[in-house]
Amino acid sequence: MKEIKPWLAAMRLRTLPLSVSGIIVGTCFSYYNGHFSWWVLILAILTTISLQILSNLANDYGDSINGADNDERVGPRRAVQSGEITPDEMLDAIKFNIIVVIILTLSLIWAAFGSTNFLFLLLFIFLGGISVYAALNYTMGDSPYGYRALGDVFVFVFFGLVSTIGSYLLYLHKIDHVVVLPAIALGLLSVGVLNLNNMRDLDADAKVGKITLAVKLGAKRVKKYHFFLIIGAMVITVIFSILYYVKPFNFMYLLAFIPLISHLRKIKVAKTPDDFDSQLKVLALSTFLFSFLLGIGYILY
Repeated sequence: MKEIKPWLAAMRLRTLPLSVSGIIVGTCFSYYNGHFSWWVLILAILTTISLQILSNLANDYGDSINGADNDERVGPRRAVQSGEITPDEMLDAIKFNIIVVIILTLSLIWAAFGSTNFLFLLLFIFLGGISVYAALNYTMGDSPYGYRALGDVFVFVFFGLVSTIGSYLLYLHKIDHVVVLPAIALGLLSVGVLNLNNMRDLDADAKVGKITLAVKLGAKRVKKYHFFLIIGAMVITVIFSILYYVKPFNFMYLLAFIPLISHLRKIKVAKTPDDFDSQLKVLALSTFLFSFLLGIGYILY
């Protein structure tokens, strides 16, 4: 049990619900349009979870090697920095996880397209490749993009656009305008989770030269940016549900606005790293609830 606990902690299981939010929305809207496959859904979820775990392991390794994880850090204890897992052991786990991601990605592509749609096959092989690159190079490599204030862009693209629009494409084999606004909203909320993490670590990151967008903006402006992300996602979703209104169930996601608004009220008065850290789970689970209610609201009769 003692050997398993550090690995479970390094995988950061609490981040996994957020990672599948786009899959839920894309799947629900494809089901609404008459296309669904259990195999595609299961493999899409497994592939996304494996990519998220890969990212979490790589971040644990990269931040420890680069000095961002130290005794001043607030939040979950990191495995490599604490010595519970050695750097070599973590690298071996990362390599193994890459193999798992490749197998799951190819299985997903085959389940979705078979031997047809050659262009889509190439597209998703390419997306799988850059997803692995993004997972690894957030904190690893000679010039990790997470240390150059680019993490927000990558999270918006992969957790929002690629996850939502990509999962819809797996079922219908075409891109549809109906999922664009939900994808943008989920991207903004996902960036909000990253930004909350960066607000928590703002001072510690600045000391070790990890330049996140939070470090660039500073404590006051980064809070305004956070409000922009969350409120922007809420406004975009309301606009979407008005433009694509079918039935009252379409507004079920408004229930998720309750914890989101409560979250913003607490962020407004937050001052210490612990204040921000306590809201990470709240925002991540609120985003998952939002995606679930938004998707389900279009398939209920």
